[in-house]
Amino acid sequence: MRFTKMQGLGNDYVYVNCLERQLENPNAVSAKISDRHFGIGSDGLVLICPSEQADFRMDMFNADGSQAEMCGNAIRCVGKYVFDKGLTKKETITIETLAGIKTLELRVAGGAVEAVRVNMGSPELHPEKIPIQSGLEQFLQQPVMVDGKEYKVTGVSMGNPHAVTFMEHIADLPLPVLGPKFENHPLFPKRINTEFVEPVDRNTIKMRVWERGAGETLACGTGACASMVAAHLAGLVGEEADVALLGGTLHIEWNKADNCVYMTGPCAFVFEGEIDL
Repeated sequence: MRFTKMQGLGNDYVYVNCLERQLENPNAVSAKISDRHFGIGSDGLVLICPSEQADFRMDMFNADGSQAEMCGNAIRCVGKYVFDKGLTKKETITIETLAGIKTLELRVAGGAVEAVRVNMGSPELHPEKIPIQSGLEQFLQQPVMVDGKEYKVTGVSMGNPHAVTFMEHIADLPLPVLGPKFENHPLFPKRINTEFVEPVDRNTIKMRVWERGAGETLACGTGACASMVAAHLAGLVGEEADVALLGGTLHIEWNKADNCVYMTGPCAFVFEGEIDL
């Protein structure tokens, strides 16, 4: 299998061109190649496929082999892949995902994509659609007991489910211990991605993320969008903000006119190769 390793703010995936040939058993392939000791090493696998509804389709799988609906960092890399490799000449493209069709504006310099602005769609705040087991209209700053401690949690879906909690000193959090307890909490029937967010000022928040099926990653695009939405709803930031992650910074805008969230950030090739499966 020929592959391309790419990363967006350190959120790294293995990308495979499936425009002409499908990959068999991608769940197992993702788990194998994601292993950082015995595989290529990544947060998961992304397949670039043909689409009848958009310019391309992105199928993605977590490091544990489970399929994910959407990834903001991965979709930016897909935009760079298809443009830089000459699969499209358009600088505005559409990508089909399990979370719907996303529109990408490619920021091109010197014939290559340096950054991508993505219309991530509208945030979903209804608990049953996230999903969160709650009878509330919105799950905003609600108390949730995790490992004997209460956290105030806001639920947001950006095509995949997120639980956002605000606190200080996120750098000191024992995420390998705390993350799985949020991920598998009975409140979240499809598991959850959890963002631990530290407000900095009206224009900036810091974030660490525990992704379901992957663990802590250096960045999460949908998580950054969910965190900015939650921070705005809590009155902590305006309608746009920088989200500082371990791997770098994303700029997030919540345009109230169309109720869509826009994410802008970099993407980069790492290396290419071939692996015997």
